[in-house]
Amino acid sequence: MLKIVGLSGSIRHESTHTAILKVLKERLSGKVELDMVSLADVPLYDEDLEHSPPQAITKLCNAVRSCDGMIIGTPEYNHGMSGVLKNALDWLSRPYGASPIKDKAVLTFTASPAFTGGVRAQAQLNETLSAVEAIRVAFPQIAVASSHSKVHNGVFNDEKTIEFMLDGVDKLIGLIQRNLATI
Repeated sequence: MLKIVGLSGSIRHESTHTAILKVLKERLSGKVELDMVSLADVPLYDEDLEHSPPQAITKLCNAVRSCDGMIIGTPEYNHGMSGVLKNALDWLSRPYGASPIKDKAVLTFTASPAFTGGVRAQAQLNETLSAVEAIRVAFPQIAVASSHSKVHNGVFNDEKTIEFMLDGVDKLIGLIQRNLATI
C-alpha cells in the first residue's frame, strides 16, 4: 500500500487544512496510508543544527524520506504561505541535493475564507516545491474558497470539494506509480 504524508501548514486547533487532511485520510482508508505529521513542534530553521537536528526535525525528515508521496495544504497569510510550512520546507530541503523531499511527488492545496481560496499562497508553495526539487502534481490546482463555511464541529463536509480533492489524490497516486516504475 502506498504511504502518503500529509502536512497542514496551519497549527491552529480548528484548522481547515487539518480537517481536510482528516477527511481524506478517512476516505482513502484501504487505498493508501495517509499519515499526518504535525508541524507544531518544528523549531525555526537553523543551519547550525543541520548536522545534529532536533528530534522533531529527525521525525519529520524520516516520515518524508520513507513515504511515497505527500499532500501539503497551506492557509494564505498576507498573500503567502504560512511561516510554519515555509519553515518546515526549509528543514526538508536539507542537505542540498540529497534532501528528504527531493523527487517526492506532492499534491498541494490551499483553503481560505476569501473567494480566491488562497491561490497566492499556492503559487508561493508551488514555487518553493520547485526550488527543493519536489515533483508537483500540476493539475488539478486545488484552492478551496469560503472554507470557513465548509467546516462544522471540526469536520470538513463539502462533498463537491472532497470529490475534487480525491481526484487530485488519484493524480498523485498515478504520479507516484509512474515514478516507482522508473526506479
